[in-house]
Amino acid sequence: MIFKKVKIMNTSALRLIVISIIGLIMVSCSVMKQANEMKTFAKCEFRLKNIEDLTLAGVDISGVDQFSDLSFPEASSISMEAMKGDLPLYFVLNVEVRNPNAEKASMNRFLWDLFIDDILITKGKVIEDIKVPPDGGIAVLPIAIKVDLFDALTGESADAVLNFAMNLSGQGGAPSRVKLRAKPTIYVAMTQVKYPGFFNIEEEFVSE
Repeated sequence: MIFKKVKIMNTSALRLIVISIIGLIMVSCSVMKQANEMKTFAKCEFRLKNIEDLTLAGVDISGVDQFSDLSFPEASSISMEAMKGDLPLYFVLNVEVRNPNAEKASMNRFLWDLFIDDILITKGKVIEDIKVPPDGGIAVLPIAIKVDLFDALTGESADAVLNFAMNLSGQGGAPSRVKLRAKPTIYVAMTQVKYPGFFNIEEEFVSE
């Protein structure tokens, strides 16, 4: 009876050891996978692709060169909002992320500051899991921008603020007047790892 009891205890201990080893292997694989994604993502390149869905006070101004090109109802709607001291500008800024490496890259967080004509307009963050395919693959990160121009351009006249918005729309979707200062973030073994410093993103691909 004593021999059988010892045998049972040894079997239980062996089972516990096997389970522990399997657990360690799974954790190690997960850590290695995330560490590899961090390594490849550090070499990814970013650029501003285009601007979409540009509206001013709820009016679509995409491709409109000047305020006089708007219809009377559209111009009236914008003017009424401006008279109230509100002029909300909304657009989607598409950022391309290119991965030249042989392994998939991963991003979980994207901090950004938006500049138009070198003026800081607004800032924000995107919390989203972005996977970038390998071998030159490209993923698009859409950033929804919403800002009150009167707040962003404090001290400017209503005409100057309107002209600022119309000049942006007259670019035909090209982000030539726009710049992002950005800082991506990834995770390794459940620990947040930040990209080393903010860097400028414009129309040409840059890595940092």
